[in-house]
Amino acid sequence: MTPAPSIVVIGGGPRGTGVIERIAANAVELYGDRPLDLHVVDPHPAGGGRIWRPDQSPLLWMNSMAEDVTMFTDETVELAGPVVAGPALDAWAEDVRAGHITPDADPAVLAEIHGLAGADFPTRRLQSAYLRWTYERALAALPPGITVHEHRTTALAVTGPRGGRQRVRLQDRPEPLLADLVVLTVGHLDAEQDPEQQGLADFARRHDLVHLPPDFTADSDLDALRPGEPVIVRGFGLAFVDLMVLLTEGRGGRHENGEYLPSGREPVLYVGSRRGVPYHAKIGYPWTGERPPLPQHLGPAWTEELLSRTGPLDFRRDIWPAVAKELGHAHYHRLFTAHPERTALAHEVFAEKYAAADPGSPELAGLIAEAVPDPADRLDLDALDRPLDGVRHDSPEAFQEALRAHITADLARRHDPEHSEDLAVFLGLLSAYAQLIRLGDIGSWWHGFFSYLASGPPGPRLHQLLALSRAGVVRFLGADLTVETDEEQGLFRARSATVPGARTEARALVEARLPDPSLRHTASPLLRALRDGGAAITDDGLLAVDPADSRVLDDEGRPHPRRLALGPFTTARAGGAFTRPRTGGPAFRQNDAAARAALTFLRDLSCRGLLAS
Repeated sequence: MTPAPSIVVIGGGPRGTGVIERIAANAVELYGDRPLDLHVVDPHPAGGGRIWRPDQSPLLWMNSMAEDVTMFTDETVELAGPVVAGPALDAWAEDVRAGHITPDADPAVLAEIHGLAGADFPTRRLQSAYLRWTYERALAALPPGITVHEHRTTALAVTGPRGGRQRVRLQDRPEPLLADLVVLTVGHLDAEQDPEQQGLADFARRHDLVHLPPDFTADSDLDALRPGEPVIVRGFGLAFVDLMVLLTEGRGGRHENGEYLPSGREPVLYVGSRRGVPYHAKIGYPWTGERPPLPQHLGPAWTEELLSRTGPLDFRRDIWPAVAKELGHAHYHRLFTAHPERTALAHEVFAEKYAAADPGSPELAGLIAEAVPDPADRLDLDALDRPLDGVRHDSPEAFQEALRAHITADLARRHDPEHSEDLAVFLGLLSAYAQLIRLGDIGSWWHGFFSYLASGPPGPRLHQLLALSRAGVVRFLGADLTVETDEEQGLFRARSATVPGARTEARALVEARLPDPSLRHTASPLLRALRDGGAAITDDGLLAVDPADSRVLDDEGRPHPRRLALGPFTTARAGGAFTRPRTGGPAFRQNDAAARAALTFLRDLSCRGLLAS
């Protein structure tokens, strides 16, 4: 008897769950009732995977509102497969409260679900319950011929010829899984320390210091950071926010009426970064009125024209000017339609001239200056990206006051619908991201800029940061932070261009960021084996995949017929872990294309097997 074809999905987190949901959605059309073995490999519970596992501190939140998180497609998504509607996180919570859904969650999480509103920022353990339910719903939607096998272990390597079955070697198991097709959705993984981090770690060992390299904050050994002692923190994004929470509230401190009441067990966090400021707060009001038509200057035709060019693309030269014009289009469309009293030209006149002007040209700058009298109403992406460029303060204390004022102003603006052009730019960023991922690897700067502007912390977290600053538990260092080692003193020393001459010394250094997804430094034996086995790796160390269906490319540019990959370690990475409803999420399109490619391949394989028998 001919064995059933088999597919192995390595990684059971949100991306793997999304691919399985798309397999279920497309299976009837593309695969019918044929038998198929579906294997899911992950050492953590499928649905949430490692990052969204259920056993996390309730202090750790998502950085999205419940109403802005969905695992399901809608009619705004460009996909070949069927749309299968499903609830966003807030609607799912309503179904739980109504008794329509009974999630497998402990009582504390159920209590959170019953108190959840759409504008709340859920805990990560609550999101884990939603993801697990999504995974189980996807399994229930699979045709009866598909049998699911879960393997709570780690995949170590995928080997096998291009034209034959693949062998997936598993940790602590003598026999490999045999797979006709493998999908890698392993998400964020640990990294080996690069030369700089290795040097810092060696220095710390020599002098009995603490050095915490880039890591998922919930997995870092924070017990090594002693109460009352200074800690240099390099990184001011979401990993820092988690660190801040776990070292303050997580050690018994409390926030009351805008003040922080310390427990006495907190270290003192001296934080700086390249920008020297935290990510912009999440926007705290809903969209109303007319949306800007997107994409406008950055649509599929523009993408196809770039892809048709020979030679490598330069982001700043070939891509950024059009991105900046697209974001400006979103900004000014909203300004003219929602706040016309702050403009000096008819919208139709401005829009026509704006569309005709070249990106970055003097004509475009002159048009904007004429049409938008107040410079504060003009979109200045350089100032948004580097607000401390050229800013100098005479003393650390002066800078503390200045940065608290900066954060306070950002919070006020991001919660004021009178500045709803900021929300329009956010929509422009989402639209631009959907086009740019079609280009493959365009370098890391864009992804960092997108996260800084569009994927920042909840507003309440920045209010807490302000309170911690006033309490002296957090100290701001500034921009262009550098960290040096002093062999004679046995200390880490931090300096910033923002406060010339100031220096901070500490016996502890924390790199507050996720590990680089580069395969050049990955600690994953699975990805190392792919890298060393001839898979194509970009200059940034990402795994190159075919943008059409996420098949892994080899170093000659050929797609592997039996290996697909999606996620932050690939050139098919998408912006953020989750998608807002009705924003055409590119991750959904990628998942659907990969699932359809997999099912089509396995169907053809099955048909050939039946003919052979």
